[in-house]
Amino acid sequence: MSIVIIGGNERMERRYKNICKEFDCDAKVFTKFEGRLQDYIGNPDLIVLFTTPVSHTMARAARQRASQGNISLVQSHSGSGTALRNILSGRAL
Repeated sequence: MSIVIIGGNERMERRYKNICKEFDCDAKVFTKFEGRLQDYIGNPDLIVLFTTPVSHTMARAARQRASQGNISLVQSHSGSGTALRNILSGRAL
């Protein structure tokens, strides 16, 4: 399963990837805005959007890509590792 994580803390990027590996998922993490973000997102199975530590531009790009590609989008106010674990454990992987 492929996952794109948008937002969160920059120092947590490696931890997000390790948590995804625990659930046998490949992850791309975008903590800072990059031009043409929608193109970099690609076509994952799930987009996780951490809404508190993210810019409005990044959140808008994630929502647009999810609606265009019919991709599942999960939003969380917290960008913690526990929040990510809860999201992944609640999904049928």
